[in-house]
Amino acid sequence: MKKLLLAGFAATLLIACGETDKKTSLEQKEQMLKDSANFTSIQWLDSTFVDMGKVKQGQVVEVAFRFRNSGTKNLVIESVTPGCGCTVADTPKEPFAPGQEGVIKANFDSKNQTVGPHRKHVTVKANTLPENSQDLDFQVEVTE
Repeated sequence: MKKLLLAGFAATLLIACGETDKKTSLEQKEQMLKDSANFTSIQWLDSTFVDMGKVKQGQVVEVAFRFRNSGTKNLVIESVTPGCGCTVADTPKEPFAPGQEGVIKANFDSKNQTVGPHRKHVTVKANTLPENSQDLDFQVEVTE
C-alpha cells in the first residue's frame, strides 16, 4: 500500500512539473513577443512569393516558405494567419534558436474557387525587427 501511495505521489509530481514547464514556456513566449530586447530577425531562404502554377479545380496544394532565424535571440512565431478561408496554415509551436531553420506551411483548397488566377497571402507575426508582421504571397491558376 505504501509503495502504491509513493508511486501515485511521484506520478502527480511529474504531471505537475510538466504543467509548470508548459506554463513557464508560455509565459516566456509571451514575454519574448512583448519585449523588444528579445526581438530578432528572420531571413526568408527562398522567396516570400511562390507561383504554384496551374491547379485543377478541387485540388488541395501545399505551399512552403523556408526561413532562418538570422538574429541573436530565439525566434517566436506568434501566429500564421491566412487571408481567406480557402487557405489553412500551421503556426510553429516551439521557438527557433539563432541560426535554426524552419518552414511555414499553408494548404490552398481550390474547391469552390473560380477558374482563373488567384493571388493569396498568409501573414506571419513574430518577434522580429524591423517589422513584426510579414506577408507571404502565392498565386495559383485554377483550371477545370
